[in-house]
This record gives sequence, C-alpha cells and structure tokens, in this order.
Amino acid sequence: MDPADIVRRTAERLLSEGDTPPDVPGAPASGTPTLAEPTEPREPLPPKGDQAAPAGRSATGGEVGPADARHQQGAFLTTATGTRVSNTDRSLKAGERGPTLLQDHHLREKITHFDHERIPERVVHARGAGAHGVFVGYGTAETVTSAAFLAKDVETPVFTRFSTVLGNRGSADTVRDTRGFATKFYTSEGNFDLVANNIPVFFIQDGIKFPDVVHAAKPHPDRDIPQAQSAHDTFWDFVSLHTEAQHHTMWNMSDRGIPRSYRMMEGFGVHTFRLTNAEGATSLVKFHWKPELGVHSLTWEEAQMLGGIDPDYHRRDLADAIEAGAYPSWELGIQVFPDTPDQFFEGIDLLDATKIVPEELAPVQPIGRLTLHRNTTNFFAETEQIAFHVGHLVPGIDVTDDPLLQTRLFSYVDTQLSRLGGPNYNQIPVNRPHVPVNDMFREGFHQHAVHAGVAPYQPNSLDGGCPFIPGAGDRPFVEFPAEVPAARKVRELPASFDDHLSQVRMFWHSLSPVEQQHTIHAYTFELGQVLRAGDQGAAGGAARRDRPRPRHRGRHRPGARRARQRPRAAADDQPGRESDRQGVAGRRPHGRHRGRPRRRRGARGDRRHPYRAARQGHAPADHRLPRRHARRRTPRAAHLRHRPLGRVRRAHRAVGPQPCGDRAVRRPRPRRSE
Repeated sequence: MDPADIVRRTAERLLSEGDTPPDVPGAPASGTPTLAEPTEPREPLPPKGDQAAPAGRSATGGEVGPADARHQQGAFLTTATGTRVSNTDRSLKAGERGPTLLQDHHLREKITHFDHERIPERVVHARGAGAHGVFVGYGTAETVTSAAFLAKDVETPVFTRFSTVLGNRGSADTVRDTRGFATKFYTSEGNFDLVANNIPVFFIQDGIKFPDVVHAAKPHPDRDIPQAQSAHDTFWDFVSLHTEAQHHTMWNMSDRGIPRSYRMMEGFGVHTFRLTNAEGATSLVKFHWKPELGVHSLTWEEAQMLGGIDPDYHRRDLADAIEAGAYPSWELGIQVFPDTPDQFFEGIDLLDATKIVPEELAPVQPIGRLTLHRNTTNFFAETEQIAFHVGHLVPGIDVTDDPLLQTRLFSYVDTQLSRLGGPNYNQIPVNRPHVPVNDMFREGFHQHAVHAGVAPYQPNSLDGGCPFIPGAGDRPFVEFPAEVPAARKVRELPASFDDHLSQVRMFWHSLSPVEQQHTIHAYTFELGQVLRAGDQGAAGGAARRDRPRPRHRGRHRPGARRARQRPRAAADDQPGRESDRQGVAGRRPHGRHRGRPRRRRGARGDRRHPYRAARQGHAPADHRLPRRHARRRTPRAAHLRHRPLGRVRRAHRAVGPQPCGDRAVRRPRPRRSE
C-alpha cells in the first residue's frame, strides 16, 4: 500500500474519533487539537496517560483538606525529605576529638536552613500583628457597588494586619507613629485588599516623594537611631520644608499618634475609590473603619511606661482579647460623593491624599462588620508573609487618578518580589484566593502549583482553548472607562493641591483643650530633640549640650531645702583670700556646720559652688581644686541638666587642699573627739 494512503486513512480515523489522543510518544497534549480556534468553554484537558501529578499533599506531607494538614506530621524526627533521624545533638566526626565530616548531610541541611530562615523585613510597616476573622455585609452598599461580598448577609473570611510604620520588627508597640490597618478579603470573586491607616491623610501628595519621606523618618543612617520615632533631625527637616506634610504631622502629634489598643483604633482608606453598581452608575467613596469599642489613646507618660514594661503591649492585647473571647469588631463605612468630572466635593479635591472630607459634610454610611475571632497559628507563615496590594480589586471597586494611589499600584507588587523571593508570593497559603485560579503564569522561584497542559497562552488550541476569556455575564473585572481630558505631559500638580494649611487649622480647632495641650507637649518634646540651625557641623553635639540652661534663682529652689538668709560676705571673704581658708570669725553657726567655716558664695555673689566658680574662671587661679572636681570634664547628663544641685557635700576641710606636685590631696578628716 502506498505510504501516502496509510497516512491519509490514519488521519481520517483519528478525526472521526474526536478527542481520542493519538497513541504516539511525545504528543504535546492529551486531546487532538482542532483546526479552528476553540470557542466553547470547557474544563482543562486531563494529563496524558503516562503522566501523574505529585500526590495531593501539603508542604509538610499532610493530605490536602483539613486546616491542620500543613502542620508538622508524624511522631518521629525526620529530615526535610522524610527520612527519620537517629541523632540531632551530635555532628558526625572522625573520632571523638576529630574534625567534623563534610558527609554529615543532616548537619548541612539543618545549618543551611537555619542560615536562611530570615527574609527581608518590610521597609515600612515592619512591626505588625495579625488575626483571622469574618466580614458580614449589610447589603446597604448595593445601591453604589455590585461587589458580591458587600451583599446582605454574605460572610467573607478575612485576615487583618495592624502595624507601626517607622520601626523595625523588634521595635516597641507604644511609640508615637502612624498605624497600618490592612485587611485581605477572600471574596467569591477574588481577593480584595483594603490597605488603610489610622490617620485619614498622608504626608505627601505625589508618590514620587514616598522614598524621600521614608528616608527622612527612618533612623539616621550613621548610627541607626532613634528607632521608631519621628523626634529627630531628618524627619523635622523634611516636614519643615514640605508644608503639604503639616496635616498628617498634626494628626501624628495629637493623641491619635498613640492609640490605646488596636481594638480601639479607627482605620481610613486615605484615597478616594470609584464604585460601580449593577446598572453601571458610579460614585466616589472613602472607606472608614469604626471600632465597636470606640476610639481611645494613651497619654505620652502611659506610652513610655508601657514601652518599658511591655514593648509588645499592642500585640499581646489583641491576642489575649481574641483568646479570651472578647472578639474585636469594626464597622466598615463609606463616605459617598458624586462622580463629577472635576472630582471635587464642597470645594475639596478628592484626589488630594492630604485632605479629608469632614463627616458633617458627608456622613459615614455603615456597609458591613468585621470581627476578628482567631489568632494566627504561626506568626511568620501568616502575619509576616501576607502580601497586601491596593491593586487587588474585585468587580464593582476601582481606583481613581490620585497620584499617590497610582504610585502605590506599582510599589506594592515590586516590594514583594525581593521580600518574598519572587513573583509567586500569591501562592503562599495566607495569600491564596479562595476561588479557582487559572492565570497562565509559569515557573519562577517557589512555584507551588503543578500546571498541566502545554499552552500557557491565549488563544490556543493545544489545551482545548483553556483558559477562556469570560464574557460580560461571567462578571469579570472591567476598568471604568473614565474620560481623560486633553492635556500635555507635565510634572505638575493641580492648583487645588497648593492649599496645605486650611485643614491643619480645621483639625486643630476640632481638638478639645486637653487634646490641644497634649499636642503642644508632643511638638515641644519632638522639636526639643532637634539641633538648632547653628548647631550643625562637627561641634553640633557639643553645641546642643552647651546651650544655656535655665537656673533657679532666689531662695526657693525645686528639690532642695529652703535656703536660709545669710549676710553677704565681706570683700575679704571672697574665694582665694586667706580668710577663705582659715574661716571667718563671728559668723553665726547653725546646723551641722556649727563651729566650722561655712561655704562661701561665688565670685559673682550668686550661690554657685566656689569650686565651680573657680573652674569657670571666676576665682583666682591659685584656688586649687580637689582632684575629683578638677578631673570632671563631661557635662551633666541630659536628664539631669535642669535638676538643681541641692546640698553639696563639702569638698575640703578648713585647712584647704595641700599642693603635691601637679595634684591636690586632702588631709584625712579628723574625728570629733580630736
């Protein structure tokens, strides 16, 4: 038979059998590709007959299913590959006193894994605490958004992470700082991340300045101090030169900068978002979290005490409350504004992240409730590895043209690439969505999925056309087709962004007198840690130490006994005179100085110690100082600078110090019986 006829008949037989795979080694797929592009949706093709996926087990060997399947398994110690280990306390050596052998594979595996346990911490929001919970929609948002998780009585699992901004992972909880309030909703339409703060405004208006404000607020690069604080030179240098930062700074200096508890803290989405309802109508909104326990703060003194007693106070408070059954709860609300072309409301630019819309002008409308009811099982695996992104959106919720928000859309993805080791960070268990995923992404570091098929592109015919593009009835995410006015490329901001102070004044007047006083004290403390303009340079530290200090004059000095009235010494009673060494006859003795010469006033007639006066050049040089006074050169400690000296023990006997070479010594003090 002609070979061409054999090929033709075989092809006709295969086409008549439909999707029956050809029994030919190396075939690219389990089905027969069609000549035309597949258009009818279907499930992915099964693997070929000679293929088998790894067993459905978790990373720790448990069967996929129950929540504890990812926990460690088995009763015996094993290696990472499941081999039981006989000894993990002694390394393999050539004899009892010999060198350790390279062939000890358990030692190498154990040490290597230990050496790589740490991952880079977040640049900001490194210090955090998280918990699992549930969100229940009220259904009141259905008029403004079609998002499914906001429908009435829909329960959505969530994970919430609270954090400070400036400090590292080991810093204290009760510092004065902005707090993060980020929530991941595992919705039926994909993950939605609401990345909020406890302050409704931000330091900057354009995301290009984000590295600048963080560099300024972080510890000084030469000494890496102060940690988790804004009370230092670079921060105040930045905010003093950027008036757009004053609104956030005022909030941070108020009592809102030190929340009493994460459970008693508000959250704000900061930016303006666009919601779309089922009919396609749009509205602009701002998100708010309102705590069920109300908003409470710590005073500065309370924060300092708690920071010393328990640096993990906020973490412990959240975890203990959940464990005790006192589940913290917040209501999610929105301020709704008309979606006008200029995106203004009552004269306020809604795209300016340094502005708020007062709730008197746009009340917050509750749309759902968040309750945290379960602590994390493993802090690193959940709280540390969770990855938030303002671009994780669902149908019905979209972003606006806020220039700070637009930069965050890029930055959040970019930072996870280095922190979590590659592009597959959404496959980490705490980040996995609770819906089917078919993204055509392949390979990369830490790839957990075992993808079938050979055509990770679209359209294709080898994999039966899967994945297909969803139609309008399948509820895909579609960006709102907002009109972009004709413009030219510029590096500018709208003129409405130039108003940097009106809302600062408004916030100040909204504070009670007590809150205003606390804010004044905060500014006083923070600015008190900053060098003056003339103090910069190599002598900056010394200049700050040597600033004039207030002195307590008069008869009443705080912390010391009341001074008694004494007659002014005669001219020959001044330090350095013979009468100073031999005592003054006729002076009325009293107290423990009875019968002994009294301490003289300084050369200027004030109450300065005579030896201090001599050291500062107010007494003759031949008035020698005792060694313990002469050798002290370091200034008094900062926390003692304003403390009065009080009673000072006598420095020498009436006979005075006796010269001995270049040193000054004292005679032994005689007993009273002598």
